[in-house]
Amino acid sequence: MEIFVLMAQNPEIKGVRASTIRLIREYRTLIDDKFRNDIRNTSLFMELMRSPHDLTAQLRRMARYGVLGRYLPEFGAITGKMQHDLFHIYTVDAHTLQVVENMKRFRQPEAEENFPIAAHIAHRLPKIELLYIAGLYHDIAKGRGGDHSTLGMVDANEFCQRHHLSAWDAKLVSWLIGKHLLMSMTAQRKDISDPEVIHDFALEVGDKLHLDYLYALTVADINATNPTLWNAWRASLLRQLYLSTKKALRRGLENPIDRADRIKDKQESALLKLRDKGIDDKMVQSIWQNTDDEYFVRESAANIVWHTESIARHLKEHPDQTTLVLVQDTADTLAEGATHIFIYTVNRSYLFASSAAAMEQLGLNIQDARIFTSSKNYCMNTYSVLEGDGTPIGDNPRRIKEIKQLLSEYLAEPSAHLRVAKKRQSRKLQHFGQQIETDLINRDGQNWSTLEVNCIDKPGILAGIGKVFAEQSIQLLNARIATLGERVEDLFFIADANDHPITDEAQINRLKEALQQELSL
Repeated sequence: MEIFVLMAQNPEIKGVRASTIRLIREYRTLIDDKFRNDIRNTSLFMELMRSPHDLTAQLRRMARYGVLGRYLPEFGAITGKMQHDLFHIYTVDAHTLQVVENMKRFRQPEAEENFPIAAHIAHRLPKIELLYIAGLYHDIAKGRGGDHSTLGMVDANEFCQRHHLSAWDAKLVSWLIGKHLLMSMTAQRKDISDPEVIHDFALEVGDKLHLDYLYALTVADINATNPTLWNAWRASLLRQLYLSTKKALRRGLENPIDRADRIKDKQESALLKLRDKGIDDKMVQSIWQNTDDEYFVRESAANIVWHTESIARHLKEHPDQTTLVLVQDTADTLAEGATHIFIYTVNRSYLFASSAAAMEQLGLNIQDARIFTSSKNYCMNTYSVLEGDGTPIGDNPRRIKEIKQLLSEYLAEPSAHLRVAKKRQSRKLQHFGQQIETDLINRDGQNWSTLEVNCIDKPGILAGIGKVFAEQSIQLLNARIATLGERVEDLFFIADANDHPITDEAQINRLKEALQQELSL
């Protein structure tokens, strides 16, 4: 054990002689329970975990020599274990060590530009080694059956006790492992513009220290899963969730934001800016009176100003045109990590389906969809999109013109534009088959149902789902689109034609059967 600590503490050491490596490998079988529980060895391992230099290089060296898997048998159990999905590109052990390496990188100067919040956190955590231990153990129970987070908590707690960490430290590490998916799931699958979602998440986290550790673990984990999963959009979601939760914790969990106060604040802020832009108060109120509270909860004040000003000018300058398509300029999108496409038009069948088909035809990936229908049957829909390479559209007049033209063409006759050109599937996708998973969830107190759709990513999925919604007389209220590697895990918040959750079993079965049929084409 000492050789790895010395190498971590003395970066001028070039390497290990071949004869020494052979001896280490030959006698690694001497690492037994007595060795593992010897305070000299546990102290050396914790010294390694606290080393400011070359931690991951030495952990990888220990793994290559067969020492790490002997010293931590639970790590030995995941060595070389494949992850049978379409978004992990590493074996479990390789992914685990990459997570720890990412955590170390947060303390490097270049991280301040690429991961500003994580870098800020990493320099201020009171015990950085607790983060590394959480990284080492977050997936340690993969492949055992059961919830790997819960099983991993047990292993991590035993590690902490064996290495003489305090009860508080052990509790923090175990909590991080049990909750290591919480932040990414909340950011990607819930409406983080809703104060209630932020309050519930803040209650789970409890304090800023837990929030800091969890954020750093989450960012390191996503970046070690598959580098293509980390893009400006996901970064912005986690940043928004972190900052909103930090604000909620500072305010105090006993003082959550009142929904009505939040709406009032946004309206007052937006109204002042609209006056500065020369938009008459009466025009503003005539537009706003047709929207409901959900619009003001879910949209930012900046977007409310953008939408309202654009609609007001459109109604004044083009009273005969019923459709308005806008693409947000790059100055506003950089902070949010995605480009917003806003559509204002008369509500009609196949609107979402044709919008999705147009965007897929344009090579745009929809990340989020906020769907609002006014009392006068006008849609105010906002789509957050990225280009195929995971970047916002940017300040590209030719591209923006192309997007506006095709969307306007598709929206003029939605039912005629529902299909997207099919592409040949890769052999890897064919190997994973065409399994389509659908689940409809109803929760007490909610006026909508949540539909989960998990399947292989391919062109036309969103258009196909929108087509089924139209044919089944289902209203789409909101959507969260998550593409994980080559698999999609999409959430749709839907209601029936009477604005009620979908609870009738026969209707649920019809919906699921229609989705299976449509997505199998």
